[in-house]
Amino acid sequence: MFSQLSDRLQAVFKDLRGHGRISESNVTDALREVRMALLEADVHFDVAKRFIANVREKALGAEVLRSVTPGQQIVKIFHDELVTLLGGDAAPLQLAKPGRILMAGLHGAGKTTSAAKLANWLRKQGKAPLLVACDLQRPAAIDQLATLGEQIGVPVFRPQPGETDVLRVARESVAWAEEQRGNAVIYDTAGRLEIDASLIEEVRRLREFLNPGEVLLVCDAATGQQAVSVAEHFHGALGVTGLVLTKLDGDARGGAALSMREVTRQPIKFAGVGEKIDQFEVFHPDRLAGRILGMGDVVGLVEKAAEAIDEEEALRMERKLRTATFDLEDFLSQMKMMRRLGPLENLLGMLPGLGNLKGFSASEGEKQMSRVEAIILSMTREERQNPDLLNARRRQRIARGSGTSVAEINTLLQRFGQMRKLMKNAGKMKKWMAQARGANLSGTNL
Repeated sequence: MFSQLSDRLQAVFKDLRGHGRISESNVTDALREVRMALLEADVHFDVAKRFIANVREKALGAEVLRSVTPGQQIVKIFHDELVTLLGGDAAPLQLAKPGRILMAGLHGAGKTTSAAKLANWLRKQGKAPLLVACDLQRPAAIDQLATLGEQIGVPVFRPQPGETDVLRVARESVAWAEEQRGNAVIYDTAGRLEIDASLIEEVRRLREFLNPGEVLLVCDAATGQQAVSVAEHFHGALGVTGLVLTKLDGDARGGAALSMREVTRQPIKFAGVGEKIDQFEVFHPDRLAGRILGMGDVVGLVEKAAEAIDEEEALRMERKLRTATFDLEDFLSQMKMMRRLGPLENLLGMLPGLGNLKGFSASEGEKQMSRVEAIILSMTREERQNPDLLNARRRQRIARGSGTSVAEINTLLQRFGQMRKLMKNAGKMKKWMAQARGANLSGTNL
């Protein structure tokens, strides 16, 4: 997510911080690099131009250039302007009765999946969401929404086979929603391969009939320069109240996020950060700005951990660690717990200074974790609970079963054994942790 932009910006600011004194020339050179970085990240030209002008005006103030740490001051100015650009006015969903939410956007942007993800998120917030299939152009979308609704336990209204009148579907769904006693009704609408009059007119009529509290424009983060025209057309016709960015995890540029927010002047409310139904997050401008600038998002990481980690399981694991009775069965549980937090690349981005860690590949880290998991799963429960049973013959069997080598198994067991020994000696454990903090993370590979 924004990795390309993040790398470029962090390089620029590292150079700025290296200057004891900063001149107008230094600032001009840095902002030239920033402007190029924004354009390469697919931020619209006009948006980038206005952004740079705002930063320049504040960065060239006398109190900044004469301060003790001018480089840090300029980074803060950039951070604050980035938060504003991303939507410092972020607002919660408006779900006053009847709590209707209309999802709009282009074909392929991820409206149907986002509708289900939003319903799942609302359900976790204690709401009673409902889903309504209004995409009559693509029958598969109705089946897709019904399948996703069944997965998350949310009722779905399906139009009659062959139905072509979207307003009739909407009228029927209103009566159905009252019977279901839901308090958040999400309408999935039809999309097209490109913007056309019929799409806009259909969604506009639907909006007039439903009078929803929210009209969310769903847009692929990789849309690029087209993002501005998409946002202008939909916002002009529908009066968009918020944005949902999809596939943020799969685009290194992400310029659409910056462009669309600026054009519509409406907040980005949610972001899809993965394919799984629960990889859907409330959008926090300040947190994303921090991640782009390498400052991390510790608050977001803590929230993810609180949601994914079972408290009783964590306490049980802490006791086993403290008493040095931690076995490979527990190690496997810990890995599964970590996987629930999301992709390793996303987790690294939330830790200050590790978003663009040199010499460490998140994808390689994921592969290593998968290999370790395969090794442990190829063991019997008895072997996981008592690794001392693993003689040469058993290790050969596990290597064949996991598609790895005996050498990799030996390395895993050796490091696991060292970890258990350290647990028995608190003093050595502290010393080892101190050494680990200074070690190269790439050395943890098997």
